Amino acid sequence: MNIKYMFLISFALLISGCGGDQGDDLDKFMADAAQNMKVRIDPLPEVLPYIPKQYNADGVLNDPFKPRSAKASSSGSIQPNLNRPREPLEAYPLESLKFVGSIEKTKLKYGLIKIPDNTVQQVRIGNYLGQNFGMVTEISETGVVLKEIVQDELTGDWVERLASLELQE
Repeated sequence: MNIKYMFLISFALLISGCGGDQGDDLDKFMADAAQNMKVRIDPLPEVLPYIPKQYNADGVLNDPFKPRSAKASSSGSIQPNLNRPREPLEAYPLESLKFVGSIEKTKLKYGLIKIPDNTVQQVRIGNYLGQNFGMVTEISETGVVLKEIVQDELTGDWVERLASLELQE
């Protein structure tokens, strides 16, 4: 029985040591923190009025919401043939086409072009690719070289530029 009394006495002392409200730092901190808290909300930024961009009538600044159309220019000697039938690969921007390889059949070299729907089309020299009247001029194992005819934005004249599709792994 001695052990039982000693256990009860030690338990009572232990519980009595946990009681009392004096000296509890956590309660004091919580009370002080609630008094010192101030809600500060920054004001909303000022909304500036929309000022629309004016486009010049002389065509120096192109309207980005109108599709660019090919204009026939009589000043330059280079002009695309606008009357020829369009080829299927001219419907895709050049950036969306990928050169995936080349094959040779009966001494003709063909480039293999992967289009956005993941099908592969064959092209040979003289075929057209892309939306800038790009004609295939060279096919190698590493890529396809095109000669595109584009309109100069400042003068409106047609100019030739080289473009290429490199091998995609």
